[in-house]
Amino acid sequence: MANRDGHRRFGNIRKRESGRYQIRYPGPDGLMRSGTETYERKSDAERALLLIEAQIIRGEWTDPERGKVKFKDYAETWISQRPGLRPRTVDLYRWLLKKHITPYLGNTAVGKISTAMVRQWRADLLGNGVSVSVASKAYRLLRAVLMTAVEEDHIISRNPCRIRGAGDEHAQERPVLTVAQVFELADLVGRRPVGNVRKLKDNAYRLRFQRYGEMRTHPEVFTGRADAERALWKMGTDGRADCTHDRRFRALVLLATFASLRWGEVSALRRTDVDLDAGTVRIRVAYVERSTGGLVLGPLKSKAGRRVVGIPKDIVSALREHIATYVQDEPGALLFPGAKGGPLRRSGFNTRTRWVDVVKEMGMPGLHFHDLRHTGNMLAAESGAGLKDLMARMGHDNVRAAMIYQHAVRGADRAITDAIDRQLTKRNDGDADEVPAG
Repeated sequence: MANRDGHRRFGNIRKRESGRYQIRYPGPDGLMRSGTETYERKSDAERALLLIEAQIIRGEWTDPERGKVKFKDYAETWISQRPGLRPRTVDLYRWLLKKHITPYLGNTAVGKISTAMVRQWRADLLGNGVSVSVASKAYRLLRAVLMTAVEEDHIISRNPCRIRGAGDEHAQERPVLTVAQVFELADLVGRRPVGNVRKLKDNAYRLRFQRYGEMRTHPEVFTGRADAERALWKMGTDGRADCTHDRRFRALVLLATFASLRWGEVSALRRTDVDLDAGTVRIRVAYVERSTGGLVLGPLKSKAGRRVVGIPKDIVSALREHIATYVQDEPGALLFPGAKGGPLRRSGFNTRTRWVDVVKEMGMPGLHFHDLRHTGNMLAAESGAGLKDLMARMGHDNVRAAMIYQHAVRGADRAITDAIDRQLTKRNDGDADEVPAG
């Protein structure tokens, strides 16, 4: 609107050679900006100026020039400017950006990304065979980046990621082992069939195995080394080949389960972190394996991760045996070292224990090492411990996970089921009394 002396209070309007009207106005920083579009009528241009002035007053104005930055450039800067992210999180974000977001939206200006574009992008991901889990992770990253563009940088006025449920993941329910199964697994990961595989001149492989102390040659010739090694493993499990027992991983499986430890936590433990007289283990740091293959010793997942956890008495003897046999005398020596004395990698552990074959042999194909922590958490919840105590043992700084375990073992549904069972028992007993004698 214009003042009485003919000057406009906010911005100005000029008529272009085409006959259309264009607006100019000062931004919050005092710099003059031209409107991104022109108007057929002067009244429309005046309304546009009023709207922009109101947005600036309310703090909702976004700079149209900054909105022209490509999403790829903005997202890469967004990741680099978050120093608090864990290394594996950085790797995950960069992989999701490169693999699933940049090919679709990377060259699009941040200010041009619409909800329709996001919806089509997600549909294309799922249509190309990307799992719901990965698509959800990519969507959450896109939403987080654009939320910063809205709330902190004021590049856009509204986040276009508005697809209900697109960021939700429904993880498959993980298995829970019994105590007996945990001890069985701890013993099986150390079993080794005695034998060897030799490559022949024609690129075939010959298997030799020991039976009753005598080395023998397998009658079959194998086309691949992996096939021969699987055959040797099978012969050891069904008793057709002698086995040795390497107990270096037995205590690792028991401690990770019954102390509810993550892989990165248990692999970073040092001799001084374990106090067997007090029956405790102290968790201070964790190893993180980068996507590049490097290992990084760093802080725990949260402040609550730094904790002291009690060790059940029944596994103290296994830890004493392990420390005496496999751990160096130095206080800072790794509790569970790798083959060459360095940190134990998850891939090395899986290979040396033949984890996939072991869990398959136990009837639990697909069991993950992290499921041991899940089992330990369930056992802790079954103890009837309070919410804060569960959170402390698990190393969580929020109540959600601990409440899930509490609900799983002592939720209302169990009480409801028990009540129904009592009613059914009462009814059946009453019916039995009413049956006439024959």
